[in-house]
Amino acid sequence: MVAAPHPVPDPERDLFLDAHLDARPEALWRAWTEAELLRRWFCPPPWRVSAAVIEPWPGGRFETVMEGPAGERHEGPGCVLHAEPARRLVLTDALGAGFRPTGSGFATIALSFTPEGRGTRYRARALHADAEARARHEAMGFHEGWGVATRQLEATARSLPPRDSPLPSPTPPA
Repeated sequence: MVAAPHPVPDPERDLFLDAHLDARPEALWRAWTEAELLRRWFCPPPWRVSAAVIEPWPGGRFETVMEGPAGERHEGPGCVLHAEPARRLVLTDALGAGFRPTGSGFATIALSFTPEGRGTRYRARALHADAEARARHEAMGFHEGWGVATRQLEATARSLPPRDSPLPSPTPPA
């Protein structure tokens, strides 16, 4: 049996964001998969991303360090589960690099970038193990925080010139 590439949505355990963004899918992909670009937009002020490592291939690292104005620090190690340039990216904190279990996990994030008119239909879904984890994420400000970050993502992507070459393949370097 082969797992479905798009898990069935579960409103009891998942949080959703769906927006039309005035940016190309390729630019949004770059903003998600290039560490220096991600640092510009990934969390709402006054928080900031002080470090990021992104290896946009299955089993690659997706790690961020977010710092708050009062010295708070949140380290987010994770793993890329699926990478389809400019189309789909799936990440989780339940696994580390090389699909190594971390012993815990809060959410799996499934992103899609679909061309729509002159922009992109951007969908993000946060999948949680249970309704309680979903409620904790929502209480942390999922809708407001992801809304602000999405506007910052759009602005970052819009600032990028078109690439002269195709996006790199989502495979680890040899």
